[in-house]
Amino acid sequence: MSNEKKPAKIDHDDIGSNNSNNPEFATVLNARISRRNVLRGGVVSAAGAVFGSLGLSACGGDSSVDGNTTVRTTTTTTLPPEKLLGFTAVGKSLLDSVVVPAGYNVSVLYALGDPLTATTPAYKNDGTDTDYENRGGDHNDGMEWFGLSSTGTPSTTSVDRGLLGINHEATTDETLSSFFLHANGGTMTLPRPAAEVDKEIPIHGVAIVEVKKAGGTWSYVKDSSFNRRITPMTAVEISGTARSNALMVTKYSNGGTTTRGTINNCGTGKTPWGTLVTGEENWNNYFTRVGADDAARGNDKSVASLKRYGKAQGAPSRHGWESAGADDKYARWNISVIGATATDDYRNEMNTFGYIVEIDPYDKTKAIKKRTALGRFAHESAAFGKVVAGKPLAVYQGDDSRGEYIYKFVSNANWDPADANPADRIATGDKYLDSGKLYVAKFNADGSGQWLELSIANPAIAGYAGYAFADQADVLVNARLAADAVGATKMDRPEWCATNPVSGEVYFTLTNNTNRRIEPSSSSQAAPDAANPRVYTDTKIGSTSQTTGNVNGHLIRLREAASGSTATNFTWDVYLFGAEAGADKSLVNLSSLTDDQDFSSPDGLAFTPSTGICWIQTDDGSYTDVTNCMMLAALPGQVGDGAEKSLSYTKADSSKLNVTTYVGKAPTADTLKRFLVGPKGSEITGVCETPDGKALFINIQHPGETTKQADIADPTKYTSQWPSNAGYGNGKRPRSATIVITKTNGGRVGT
Repeated sequence: MSNEKKPAKIDHDDIGSNNSNNPEFATVLNARISRRNVLRGGVVSAAGAVFGSLGLSACGGDSSVDGNTTVRTTTTTTLPPEKLLGFTAVGKSLLDSVVVPAGYNVSVLYALGDPLTATTPAYKNDGTDTDYENRGGDHNDGMEWFGLSSTGTPSTTSVDRGLLGINHEATTDETLSSFFLHANGGTMTLPRPAAEVDKEIPIHGVAIVEVKKAGGTWSYVKDSSFNRRITPMTAVEISGTARSNALMVTKYSNGGTTTRGTINNCGTGKTPWGTLVTGEENWNNYFTRVGADDAARGNDKSVASLKRYGKAQGAPSRHGWESAGADDKYARWNISVIGATATDDYRNEMNTFGYIVEIDPYDKTKAIKKRTALGRFAHESAAFGKVVAGKPLAVYQGDDSRGEYIYKFVSNANWDPADANPADRIATGDKYLDSGKLYVAKFNADGSGQWLELSIANPAIAGYAGYAFADQADVLVNARLAADAVGATKMDRPEWCATNPVSGEVYFTLTNNTNRRIEPSSSSQAAPDAANPRVYTDTKIGSTSQTTGNVNGHLIRLREAASGSTATNFTWDVYLFGAEAGADKSLVNLSSLTDDQDFSSPDGLAFTPSTGICWIQTDDGSYTDVTNCMMLAALPGQVGDGAEKSLSYTKADSSKLNVTTYVGKAPTADTLKRFLVGPKGSEITGVCETPDGKALFINIQHPGETTKQADIADPTKYTSQWPSNAGYGNGKRPRSATIVITKTNGGRVGT
């Protein structure tokens, strides 16, 4: 995908705009890291099985492989008594199918274009479909389960009927057009036709979809009264500290109280009172500024803000929606100064994006609210810390871009258990999410850390030379700049976060960072440090191109001090380092991963309450010469269960950079193993379960995204035909979709 007018695709997540001089940890690794040294075997393990004719494969049973189609026999046996991670690990796979362990069933539940009303026509999947406001959106991402009783009321115990709150993050594009949506692939030049843009806008946002189990089979309920789409055109309230602030004033909302929609929704969270929270991630890419906009703004402080959030003047938008006509729904994507004041144009429109958004999945009449007190940045998920009666709530968040930060919000209100089942869930959100303190993390080289408050009362913020903050709303709208001011630690793309339900420790995926260097040569690069300690070079099979930096990513975890949610100190270690099994164990494979455990670019992350299993999902472009993206199941220990590890880098002048990092206890075959591998070109993301743990819902995002727009008319050239090759739906164009996994013996998933 790309927002530039050139054929090469770029990863919108892998863009950094943090040029601050915030301190990095002193030193790290050895510069001597060679090309890959990894054991590479077959694309699947020797044993596997496909369920029926679906092309959804699992290990175990006899198999014969012909091209991308795997035909295998299924055997159903009664498994021994339940053991967590008792399944046989699946092998790495390059098949265009979903691979899971023996003893598991997989079915496709809901996909791009599926009708969500009784009157919406079936999806033809040939580029002629319309009415996406009433269809499944694209790029299924974060997801949460909300139970329904048999009478349609909220239920925390229902296991056969519920609502899925599903993010629809983005869409597959090569330059400008979302080409799978259009019959001929769409227009790759400006101006974009309005008819194409009118398809592309509503496939973004969020869906609430009813699902139900009947006769042992799960399906989505097409005509459910609960079904709805929240798109970039849906009315949304601005709530919390920044409501009515001058920074939120636009032509659409002169009072700065509302905006339209939510976009680039990535991770999710579930509040203790039963609502969905969804994070707006790379929203800046959807806007454009003309080449002379800095001068039109008088080179005021808004220019510094825009650049810090990745929107320099002259930067194109991802899809060129602003070019589709004079209608306000297109004009809003141009954030240049055009009118006399902010009430005459959309110069502030981008300020109304970048928040945690709260939605009541059960009640369409309730307002959708952007919770500005939690800060504005490229949000992934929002994980609530362990809930304790009479104590404030903590919400943990990551900012997904190279060199960005980890945050914590602490509510002013103390948790009242009576609010777990309130009469008005959104009003309860007002109570806990509209007022509190926002902190950013600083990781120290000795394994300790501090939460630094982002407050206008903080002298480092009030007197910051890089930006003149006007008030607390300004601090929150420009949280990145405030975090720069207090000296937060630059991290390797903080993505999802999750709280261990037993220990209360908080885990973060750090996907990767191609801007780590032994000797940084620009302000966008950073030296390795204790919390981000690796720099090495990776070369793909059959290629001379190399990637340098923290190529495979890692997972960091922290334990709050004794005061819990309100603590301003914590301890940390690196739970797992992504790496290839055969990579150097002293410099790269620091967690000693085996062939059944190795992975790259961790992204999605969740602990499922039923089993306490930690699910790790990947969004990778580095190990894809060996395997498609995957999901692993883990049983983590705790912060401090491993050991210090000293690493050394050799600089160009032969001097050394040394660092001590803290590595969690190495996993065993019983505590970490690969559970699933996805179809070609897909990302595995989003996971939730029924309360009994017997149905696990997972999203398969953008299968076949490496397909070329020029090949749209020839399905044989698609890099994926999933899920049509799994027997789901019409046409052969690949579609993002939600799957459901169950055990053949009726047990809990992951046992």
